[in-house]
Amino acid sequence: MREQLPITIPDDARKRAMLSIQRYFEEQLDEKIGDLKALLVLDYVLAEVGPSIYNQAIADAKSFFDERAADLGALCHHDEFPFWKPSKRA
Repeated sequence: MREQLPITIPDDARKRAMLSIQRYFEEQLDEKIGDLKALLVLDYVLAEVGPSIYNQAIADAKSFFDERAADLGALCHHDEFPFWKPSKRA
């Protein structure tokens, strides 16, 4: 089995997520939590739910590129030996 790569986010996003979690707890659950508790919640969510979100993002990207690749034949086709084809000149 392959080793799981940890889901990480940039430090700035981590700080904003921590603040968002603190605000959520305070406004929705009437509980004020500190930085450590918010970071523990964030780490849990990234570890537990992050892989599902990542896998869905990969599936969405694959689907997007598969659709574009299917169009390549029509988009990139050039008629062969065009010299002898009737011209559209009047």
